[in-house]
Amino acid sequence: MRKPLTTALLLAASLSVSAQQLTVTEPWVRATVPQQKATGAFMHLRSDADVRLVAAESPVAGVVEIHEMSMQNDVMKMSPISGLDLPAGQDVELKPGGYHVMLMDLRQQVKVGDEVPLRLVIERRDGSRTSMDVVAPARPLNARMQMKH
Repeated sequence: MRKPLTTALLLAASLSVSAQQLTVTEPWVRATVPQQKATGAFMHLRSDADVRLVAAESPVAGVVEIHEMSMQNDVMKMSPISGLDLPAGQDVELKPGGYHVMLMDLRQQVKVGDEVPLRLVIERRDGSRTSMDVVAPARPLNARMQMKH
């Protein structure tokens, strides 16, 4: 009887994580096919203070960057950014087709159900930094963010 409870508690912890002033809700990573070398991580971020997401890390990837998607001359372009502002009290969504954490040079295939560890690096207005560990479950390739309001 303990195993289902433990599993439920671990799942709940992976869906909503808080650290000092940042809340991460429903993090997830898109599963990959064999030999695929990149994928994205998505989530909702909400901060109690003006902060900035300046970096991310994961042991599953050789390179991790914060990216944005934008339309340029009717072509969708993806590019790294130096950071993402998280205004106090506002939800910032990292989603397919928008801002996201890009995991590149993957060390192995990310399969549906895998739990991918991520470390988010947050910079405060005074320049000090803090990090927050998040576990993001892998969802199918065609998954979309499913937020509960």
